[in-house]
Amino acid sequence: MSITAASVPSSVEAFQVVANASPHSDEERADALADLRFGVQFTDHMARITWTDGEGWHDRRVEAYGPLQLDPAAAVLHYGQEVFEGLKAYRWEDGSVWAFRPQANAERLARSAWRLALPELPTEDFIGAIEALVREDAAWVPGGAETSLYLRPFMYAQEAFLGVRPAKHVEFLVIASPVGPYFASGLKPVSIWIEKDFHRSGPGGTGAAKCGGNYAASLMPQMAAYARGYEQVLYLDARHGTLLEELGGMNVFVVMADGTVVTPVINGNILEGITRSSIIQLLGESETKVVERDIPLIEVRAGLESGDIAEVFACGTAAVVTPIGKFGSEDFELTVGDGEPGPVTVAIREKLTDIQYGRAKDTYGWMRRLV
Repeated sequence: MSITAASVPSSVEAFQVVANASPHSDEERADALADLRFGVQFTDHMARITWTDGEGWHDRRVEAYGPLQLDPAAAVLHYGQEVFEGLKAYRWEDGSVWAFRPQANAERLARSAWRLALPELPTEDFIGAIEALVREDAAWVPGGAETSLYLRPFMYAQEAFLGVRPAKHVEFLVIASPVGPYFASGLKPVSIWIEKDFHRSGPGGTGAAKCGGNYAASLMPQMAAYARGYEQVLYLDARHGTLLEELGGMNVFVVMADGTVVTPVINGNILEGITRSSIIQLLGESETKVVERDIPLIEVRAGLESGDIAEVFACGTAAVVTPIGKFGSEDFELTVGDGEPGPVTVAIREKLTDIQYGRAKDTYGWMRRLV
């Protein structure tokens, strides 16, 4: 039997729930759900599991959302030993709530943890934590178009110790935020600055891990891109500075004029996106030729100038699928096609979101019911 999201075991029944004594009122929650922005409002609870050396994972609980108490010598503050994930819970038309491929997020968190010398959380505990939290805070899952409950699982080194070694006390938490579209303007092409001087990762580094350091390294180039009038940054490989890798938080796809779709190969430098892998499967099963390979910047520039490249889009959990309308660098500025979302971009976004929101049958076993 093939493994589906629904068939993955869960430890949800092991979570002790200690309800928030001062939750938001119904009116306060309604006001928050009526004014959705990305990642600024949080639900009443958080899920939590503790790991200690010798005892392993223990104390599974759901508790009130609130500040964390950290010793000034906590290892995460000094050595950045932390990893995180991002996924969404979707409210379907019948009122039920579903997660998209949560076991894939659990597996990626374990890979990231391994790379950062953190303990690997069992998949059943990852699933159990999000199920326990969403069950408790189900009223926070919005039901409007393009809305969802964004779930942020994360793990960090809690131990107070200034020696350079893996921490012996680690905390895993899940927090949740009701959100609207990542880009408030909707399906509008974004402008991309191609960064040639700075890199988010390098060979043998942590590029394939979802850890804060990779994102921190992207913030200064992102600010510089904003100052130039661009919305996002595309990074090139650190070894040669000639190959496309990924945006600060999204993978990238190039649609050729002949219909072939090309995306950078997973090589240890870029994050193996769950949205990315889903799109590759959806495109392949629609008889679209998909090629994972190195993509030289010089090829992209020539293809945009000649028309051999018809569309470019980015993808990730938060933004889902985002069309790219313009590229800029120190020596060129080029529009992608006519600057509007292309048919492949629009179609793949619709196909993916129809599955996520229950508007289309999930023939892949990607969705898992939470409530």
